[in-house]
Amino acid sequence: MTFGVVRILVINGPNLNTLGWRQPELYGHETLADVEAKCVAEGKQLGLEVECFQSNSEGAIVDRIQSARGVFDGIALNAGAYTHTSIAILDALLAVGTPAVEVHLSNVYQRESFRHRSYLSKAAIGVIAGFGSHSYVLALSALKQQLETASDAEVKKG
Repeated sequence: MTFGVVRILVINGPNLNTLGWRQPELYGHETLADVEAKCVAEGKQLGLEVECFQSNSEGAIVDRIQSARGVFDGIALNAGAYTHTSIAILDALLAVGTPAVEVHLSNVYQRESFRHRSYLSKAAIGVIAGFGSHSYVLALSALKQQLETASDAEVKKG
């Protein structure tokens, strides 16, 4: 973890660029730009520097996770449908070792059964689902708390 500014990377996966018009009854009317602005603003409130990234490509998400090593202190990841299919994203998270929170806009456990299985949870310190865009706010708060707790433990060991 870096000392000084705490940096969080927010990653959004496939189809999240369609927020605002894709199934608004499920995902709401906020656009991805709205969600990203909310993350940046909430990050400032929490004393975090937040950077956002979105891709529909599994490989681009893997590349972005790998490039976060040593640069970001935490990752909030909404991998969309890749949550339920991507061993490659799981492996990237495990390799990088950066604390990550799995994020979902909807409550995946109230949806189709295939959405109940997450490959990414194994690498996540926690999962937040079902609170719409507020799920990201909760993820940022959780990451900050986890990073502070880890930092306090290191100082005490010190």
